[in-house]
Amino acid sequence: MSRSKPDAPGKPLSRRDALALLGSLGSGALLTQWTGQASAGALPQEADRPLIVAGKRAELNISIVSPRTLRIRILSLRDDGAAQPIEPTPDLLERDWPQPAARLTTLARPQTRPQTIPWGDLQIRLLTDPLLLSVQGQRGRIIPRLRFGIDDGTVSFDRGVSLIYGLGEGGPQFDRGGQVYPMKNGQGVPGLDVLGARMAIPWLVGSSGWALFFHRPYGTFDITGSLARFIPSPSQPALPIDFFLVTSEKPEDILKEYAQLTGFPQLPPIWSLGYQQSHRTLSSREEILSEARTFRQKKIPCDVLIYLGTGFCPSGWNTGHGSFTFNEKVFPDPENMIRDLHTENFRVVPHVVLKARHLHGRISDTGAAAQDPQDIGGYWASHLKVFQMGVDGWWPDEGDWLPPEERLLRNEMYWEGPLSARPNVRPFALHRNGYVGIQRYAWLWSGDIESTWRTLESQIPVGLNTGLSGMPFWGTDTGGFVTTPELTGELYVRWFQFSSFCPLFRSHGRTWKLRLPWGWNTGDYGPKEIEGYHGDAGLPAQSELHNADVEPICRKYLNLRYQLLPYFYTVVKEASETGMPIMRALWLHYPEDSRAAECSNQYLWGRDILVAPVTEKGATQKRVYLPAGTWYDFWTGEKIQGAAEVTRPVDLATLPLFVRAGAIIPMGPVKQYTTEKSAEILLFNVYPEADGEFELYEDDGISFDYKSGKFTRLRASWNDAKRLFSLANSAGTAFHGARKFEVRLAPSGARKPLSFDGDEITLKL
Repeated sequence: MSRSKPDAPGKPLSRRDALALLGSLGSGALLTQWTGQASAGALPQEADRPLIVAGKRAELNISIVSPRTLRIRILSLRDDGAAQPIEPTPDLLERDWPQPAARLTTLARPQTRPQTIPWGDLQIRLLTDPLLLSVQGQRGRIIPRLRFGIDDGTVSFDRGVSLIYGLGEGGPQFDRGGQVYPMKNGQGVPGLDVLGARMAIPWLVGSSGWALFFHRPYGTFDITGSLARFIPSPSQPALPIDFFLVTSEKPEDILKEYAQLTGFPQLPPIWSLGYQQSHRTLSSREEILSEARTFRQKKIPCDVLIYLGTGFCPSGWNTGHGSFTFNEKVFPDPENMIRDLHTENFRVVPHVVLKARHLHGRISDTGAAAQDPQDIGGYWASHLKVFQMGVDGWWPDEGDWLPPEERLLRNEMYWEGPLSARPNVRPFALHRNGYVGIQRYAWLWSGDIESTWRTLESQIPVGLNTGLSGMPFWGTDTGGFVTTPELTGELYVRWFQFSSFCPLFRSHGRTWKLRLPWGWNTGDYGPKEIEGYHGDAGLPAQSELHNADVEPICRKYLNLRYQLLPYFYTVVKEASETGMPIMRALWLHYPEDSRAAECSNQYLWGRDILVAPVTEKGATQKRVYLPAGTWYDFWTGEKIQGAAEVTRPVDLATLPLFVRAGAIIPMGPVKQYTTEKSAEILLFNVYPEADGEFELYEDDGISFDYKSGKFTRLRASWNDAKRLFSLANSAGTAFHGARKFEVRLAPSGARKPLSFDGDEITLKL
């Protein structure tokens, strides 16, 4: 077979040459060098010795997955000398993996200089005594050197001066350096009250442009020193070791590589982006329907009503944990009640508790297999009667005890199960547990946190690291779950403002009527529900229950959330196509800015809006770091130069928001629910002082018809020098009829009408 010669280092590798490289590097001259035998011109070497890792003969092999990703494996060798293959797992997407570019089964000593393999514009270097792998980047950039502990399977890596992000949800924040992270899951973890539950993801990202994803085995990350370590769990075999090294100077490329390995996020139903109101102890049928009517009467936008089950409260929607029978005291005629709520354009989501200790199988299982209560097919079948009554989604709770792949199997069940009954309706499920790949199926919330100022502050970096771990659909219990005396109207408002710029916007917690937007001016706690909780649990002062300021502020931010839905939904679509989070650490767009890389108390909402939640009791000002460039105060229109920290005065009604120059922010009408029809015209707000572009995405928000081309993409662009706004169909988008828009030069320019008939149109502002 003829072989193409790869391009020289420093020149991008062509697709043809890359394939040739993948097919050839496992043998011949390079393999000879990598197995430690002398190559032409090399000095004589001592006898090689077999590679033995954790007491087993092993093979190190390296595959070039993409121009940015290496797969590095240490596999045990069978008696016949062949490597033991790794069984497929659901967290890693199935694909045709490339053949190893190099294999190593023996160690040469002494080795005076590293052996090298070109990798596009990078260079892989290997030393065998000790066993070290490094990657040399452009302009001298060093990607972490990896050292393999052959005695115990430990993998060490230089983190240098990098901040470390990722590692899933929970645990000490924001830079993960200086801590030890066992891959623990669930709520039985230190710091639950402040940091929330953990959904550990073995993916860490260095701020200097690299990332590591450990597929196998499970283990612990020790990042207490400049030389960090991955330590395999002693309860599992040390081999196989299977991990990926990703490198790019562009953070968005790193996150896209992770999505290509583990799956891109689903595109959720648009109603899941609206406000979600959760309930606990219910008193009657009339209370349920009356509370829904109150949202509409008060003109407080809401899309979803969520009902806790009986067991965690004395009177929930069902008869007990694991039950799929409605509680007749409060849901005497569930089908009619669900129909009434649908008539008012509410979606209905019930809570369900898992009782099984393990899960296995598939949705399609039937017969004897499905009779096993731990079989996915049988377990999903138990949901069907309730699902057929018209519920719109699920809130799966508990399950902390499940091993990682079973947690992911459960996430998948709540996606595949609804699709089997409603194949063209996007499912929704809000989980407390998951694993690598959860983004393909589900939403996540941060668990049973306490209602304190410290908790609110800590949830910001928790959300940022969850997004940097590949999971964009995240949020908290607005107001915190466990009521404490710190839960005043002020804290609730500040949390509500933060949640209005989280992907998930749900109010939930004990003393649940204080989680209603109007619940702080009734003089009544409602069901208190704090019995049995220790620590900081308690009630706010009775005087706090006469605060007339809370409801109008909540309405203000709900209205803004719904007005920004055209922008928000476009960012969600971007997440599904690129793996970029919705709630973004500043580092993602300003990787060269060390101040931005360290910011953990503010974030970008999509590319263009900077959010700085107020997390201090009694605050009258907020210090905000603005990266380089021109920024606009969203509320006042003040123009501010970035690369500086600014002090923004605040009152209770103000969440500091800033918009970068060059941004084009589409805003729609105030709606009472996301799919409400309106005759109001969509407005493009153009922020000058830089060129800009925004590609507005629209579809029906409910079905999968967008996969067959039933969507629109409109490319709005701004030429700042010429003061020209242009609107055109994006490439590949079919014209779906003439439309009218308005365009405004923000922050205070007059609105100008624009009629769009499918051909590019330009407007002078």
